[in-house]
Amino acid sequence: MPNYTVKVKWNKETFTNVVVNTDESVLEFKAQLFTLSCVPVERQKIMCAGKTLKDDEWNIPLKNGAVILLLGTSEEILVAPVEKTKFIEDMSESELAQAIELPPGLVNLGNTCYLNAVVQCLRSVPELRECLKEFKQEAGFAAPQSITLAMKGVFDQMERSATVTPIMLLQTLHAVFPQFAQTGEKGTYRQQDANECWVELLKMLQQKLPTRNSETSTTSYPSFIEQFFGGTFDCSMKCTESEDEEPSKLKENFLQLSCFINQEVKYMHSGLRLRLNEQITKRSPTLERDAIYTKQSLISRLPAYLTINFVRFQYKGKEGINAKVLKDIKFPLEFDAFDLCSPELQQKLIPMRTKFKEIEDAAVIEKDQIKMKGDKVEEKKTRALQYYFDEDLGSNNSGFYTLQAVLTHQGRSSSSGHYVGWVRHKGDKWHKFDDDTVTPMASDEILRLSGGGDWHVAYLLLYGPKICNEPIEESKEEATPMSVD
Repeated sequence: MPNYTVKVKWNKETFTNVVVNTDESVLEFKAQLFTLSCVPVERQKIMCAGKTLKDDEWNIPLKNGAVILLLGTSEEILVAPVEKTKFIEDMSESELAQAIELPPGLVNLGNTCYLNAVVQCLRSVPELRECLKEFKQEAGFAAPQSITLAMKGVFDQMERSATVTPIMLLQTLHAVFPQFAQTGEKGTYRQQDANECWVELLKMLQQKLPTRNSETSTTSYPSFIEQFFGGTFDCSMKCTESEDEEPSKLKENFLQLSCFINQEVKYMHSGLRLRLNEQITKRSPTLERDAIYTKQSLISRLPAYLTINFVRFQYKGKEGINAKVLKDIKFPLEFDAFDLCSPELQQKLIPMRTKFKEIEDAAVIEKDQIKMKGDKVEEKKTRALQYYFDEDLGSNNSGFYTLQAVLTHQGRSSSSGHYVGWVRHKGDKWHKFDDDTVTPMASDEILRLSGGGDWHVAYLLLYGPKICNEPIEESKEEATPMSVD
């Protein structure tokens, strides 16, 4: 594969270590430059050693260290309007999204809705956005760095554009994980499992994104992902076939919880509890053979962002597909993980939980008193309290979570159908990200994603920390402005 590492100069910027793969089309190279400069492909003029690159031929002299000149502007060229004013009722969904300034959508590049939905859900984490923004390019082209830079590029584009074509992220994903590049009989990309994509992307980011620091935090983590997405189990395993064998204790780390589904499970909480109390088969040192163990797990560290995977796909050997369980499993907009935690962690959670209750009770009492007097309820200023333990930045210090994003699947198997991302905007307002079509939604529509039919069904949930807002008491000086003669 003829690869060259070159420098690209554009205006006052220089992009170093840019890889040119002449096995790919010129258009794909231009798309790569678009992710770096935001100069649209149709406006790019590329020159090297006095020659201008053609659209259909690598006709410029390339070698390692060559300097390529990119000409073009990233700003939109202002032209006189040629269309009549279009009213809201006459707009399509995509036109309406732009008119009311909805967040950017992602173009589907051929069965890539699984990737688009994953990116939109992960982008809902503000700390992850900030961490990627600060990430600096390093020497070399290792897989984790390539994926991290591609994610950074997409997030950067989404800050500036109404619609983004994530071609570089897709190409990098295909290069690092060839299973996602599989094609069907007609040469089109095959549908892929969104949870597999989610897991693989986090594994790559896990190796490159550094931990965040605070003045009080003393707990160390290998990376940002373990710090903000990672939890810990305290596990106990007891052999059910040998009373003489002592139970073994161990710790396990997780980046997501699994909600198992069977005939009895109707709610997410009960599906999670199945994961915490299960039977497994492993070799017994006492019996010197495989035996059945009861494994009990309790959470000893809650992450700020808790990912929950609904285990909806079951492999059917005869058909050769991952068939989907369509059963209706209810999930809450507000989730309390307290009873899934170890006694030690529960004790640590109590102070902030008590603070939540005190503030909520005080607000109810004050509201009732104001109503009895017939006064108007005025909104008070508040401040957000810290959601993590002082010594553990990236943890959850209350056990309370608020649903932040939902990734759904519509169809009958993981290798077909359609994936969509649903992300909370503010309060009860949500956005539905159906590739490049973005639509406003309300919380009650999110609760309809619990399953039971061929409608969009929740597959991945992302819960963020519930924020405790403490009222700020205004002093008399603040409440009554001083008069000036």
